[in-house]
Amino acid sequence: MLKLFKKNRRTTSEYIFDNVNMFIMLIICFITLYPIWYVLVNSLNDGIDAMKGGIYWWPREFTLENYKAVFANPGIVTSFGVTIAKTILGTVTHVFFTAMVAYALSRKELYGRKIYMFIGVITMFFSGGLIPYFLLIRDLGLFDNFLVYVIPTMFNFFHLIIFVSFFRELPASLEEAAKIDGANDIMIFLKVVIPLSMPVIATIALFQGVYQWNDYFAGVIFVNNPELQPIQTYLYKVVAESSSNQMMLNAPGGITTKTVTSQSIKLATMVVTTLPIVLVYPFLQKYFVKGMLIGSVKG
Repeated sequence: MLKLFKKNRRTTSEYIFDNVNMFIMLIICFITLYPIWYVLVNSLNDGIDAMKGGIYWWPREFTLENYKAVFANPGIVTSFGVTIAKTILGTVTHVFFTAMVAYALSRKELYGRKIYMFIGVITMFFSGGLIPYFLLIRDLGLFDNFLVYVIPTMFNFFHLIIFVSFFRELPASLEEAAKIDGANDIMIFLKVVIPLSMPVIATIALFQGVYQWNDYFAGVIFVNNPELQPIQTYLYKVVAESSSNQMMLNAPGGITTKTVTSQSIKLATMVVTTLPIVLVYPFLQKYFVKGMLIGSVKG
């Protein structure tokens, strides 16, 4: 018993090492989280008072007028609807299409499978550039079209590699049993492979869902119609083009614009657009880690 107690005791160097690591991690967490807290605090403070500075931890003059001004603009509500729609539709189509292609490429009997994989790997490192891509989107009729958020994002080769690695580990006996029962490849994919692949499907869905929610580039480049622009593009315009001034001009009479400034509305808009994914992401982090490890270790 005494030997076990001595064996479990930490040495002085181990104790110091652990505490130094903890201190460094606390500093990193503070550096990471404090900017978010700073934006939140200033967005809840009176805009005129915030211009004086000195607000670091708590609102000095608490107010919700900034958020009232943000939601008074119907554009942000429409942008939220577009973002939710493109996130759901884009994620569902991406997972199904990528899984379908990955299932085909995971079959050893597929003719030219190695050539397809080689071509796909090349696309991960080289692209045609933005101008050819823009011309392609325009010629396909996707410019100023909601489907520009869905069709170009239906396939991702990196996600395909994760799917292929997972599909290759599924027992071949399950497919053989399904074929004996008269199932074809489509039925096997839908009724056997998909139900067994829920862990990797959940992982890829989270990858794509976060991407769809945070993507602003497609709305900036390929969409001119304000009613089709997502919330992140809306935020981009507020910050980069000072459109918050226009929001103040359009604020209804119930909002005290004397306490609202361009900067305070920018901060409130940033909180509104990023808060949903910030709240959800910590609960999904474990799936992201698992997704990166799927297929990398074989038992």
